[in-house]
Amino acid sequence: MAAAPILSLQEISLRIGSTQLLEAAEMSLLPGEKVALVGRNGSGKSTLLKIAAGEIDPDGGRRFIQPGATIRYLQQEPDLSGFPNVLAYVEAGMQAGDDHYRATYLLNHLGLTGEEDPRRLSGGEARRAALARVLAPEPDIILLDEPTNHLDLPAIEWLENELMSIRSALVIISHDRRFLSDLTRSTVWLDRGTTRRLDKGFGGFEEWRDQVLEEEETARHKLDRQIVREEHWLTYGVTARRKRNVRRLEGLFNLRQERRDLKRSVGEVRISVAEGETSGKLVVDAKEISKAFGERVIVEDFSTRIIRGDRVGIIGPNGAGKTTLIKLLTGELAPDSGTVKLGSNLELASLDQRRASLSADMTLKEAVTGGGSDTLVINGQPKHFMGYLKDFLFAPEQAGTAVAKLSGGERGRLVLARVLALPSNVLVLDEPTNDLDLETLDLLQEMLGDYPGTVIVVSHDRDFLDRVATSVIVADGGGRWTEYPGGYSDMVTQRGYGVTAPEAPAKAKAEKSAAAPVAPPAARQKLSFKQKHALETLPKQIEKFEAEIARLNKVLADPNLYVRDPKAFTDAGKILEKVQGELGKAEDEWLELEALREQIEG
Repeated sequence: MAAAPILSLQEISLRIGSTQLLEAAEMSLLPGEKVALVGRNGSGKSTLLKIAAGEIDPDGGRRFIQPGATIRYLQQEPDLSGFPNVLAYVEAGMQAGDDHYRATYLLNHLGLTGEEDPRRLSGGEARRAALARVLAPEPDIILLDEPTNHLDLPAIEWLENELMSIRSALVIISHDRRFLSDLTRSTVWLDRGTTRRLDKGFGGFEEWRDQVLEEEETARHKLDRQIVREEHWLTYGVTARRKRNVRRLEGLFNLRQERRDLKRSVGEVRISVAEGETSGKLVVDAKEISKAFGERVIVEDFSTRIIRGDRVGIIGPNGAGKTTLIKLLTGELAPDSGTVKLGSNLELASLDQRRASLSADMTLKEAVTGGGSDTLVINGQPKHFMGYLKDFLFAPEQAGTAVAKLSGGERGRLVLARVLALPSNVLVLDEPTNDLDLETLDLLQEMLGDYPGTVIVVSHDRDFLDRVATSVIVADGGGRWTEYPGGYSDMVTQRGYGVTAPEAPAKAKAEKSAAAPVAPPAARQKLSFKQKHALETLPKQIEKFEAEIARLNKVLADPNLYVRDPKAFTDAGKILEKVQGELGKAEDEWLELEALREQIEG
């Protein structure tokens, strides 16, 4: 016999102002089941979770929770006022008989001691304290709204293991694809006020969602054709000319309404970036740089070379010095030793993790225009600021809205809009994925993939790094940083483990060194004649490829070419694609050989 749901929501409806946010939404949760709740920003996910938690009463529908079942809800903005310290706040959520040692255990793994004064906590620290309070009593049901926000990678990996091991039923809202895929076994999709359920975890959701949307698109096309046929009949049919068939006319109106219902959606983000002039081939060349603050070493003897078009991910625990490393690589901070050479013609645009560039009383208009003209110039084309903000899902009536009144997701989109409106050839993004929904993340990833410049990104989102990064720089602790080609998963394969606490890699290396016998020095490796020849000739080949690409782009830029000679236009496009591929291979080969040469000489 199938188990009865421990929590169920049936036919839930809720109107906020003039917007019907939820309409016949449903969700059920079995004991121990782990469910992903997904949907666009603004679709009502957090509201549905609050209804499940009993914090909001819907306009209609039914909420059922098994008698005696305990439930805990992770709030996005927890209130810790009135508690002497963080430990007291966490313990206040526990009941008699709960293991109070667990509160300390959770806080320590989340980077807190429990002695912190709630009045002095940052937003991230308050969220971590709230997460400990939710998990400490091990309730029957746990509702988590963006639990990975403000957590570093070691804490995210620890939280995954913790949630896998507990018996509680879970409903999770998160933008972290890897986190959802690893944890969940069912998915509820909230879309245009209603819900659909997939009895698979998030790993199978996106393929299923795309299939559903394709079926909707097919249905729209069928309706469009039927509407055209009915309109033709109304206009030209013999009966129609003599006497309108009211019943058939009513059917047409119904078809049109059905078409409108199918088309109704929450909107789509369209992300574009203002491109600056092309930078030099070499963007950053850092050699043996070190930086310390007092006795604390942040960076020690680190070298890297960043070439135009690279997408470099920087990852590590909170406090490892990721922001300091970025400042060293971009010339904002001078190293204590070593050298940093910046390339020519660099135009940097930066997104900071704390959104410090936005003040609470700033309006949307002021945020993107700086209080100046209403017109922005995006890639050489003038665009009204509100038209630009519409691409980021802001309505015209929000132009005068203060930043303080925006949701976390809206602030995230506004910061992106602000940064991407600046002409640049180097993007420096510190935690750009915070508060973005999955669809907006997809578009951001596509934009970064098409961006002709260079990207340096700090992120704790493993899937995002896999999709975007061409290499990752990882903190090993004690100021040591190591660069690996590829994304996060490639790093794990090469390294043998993920991101751990800063001291763990150093300790492991020390133990390994102590245990391993000392090997005799190996014979010095040398470049082969073929490798030396390639290293000398590849730069000239690369220059030829770049010149040919510039020539072909100029040909294709002729607006009359396609009309005048379609075949010439098509042939030029094919040749361009081929030359771009050859350029990429030549650059990759040169970089590999150059890295090998440095390794041998170093």
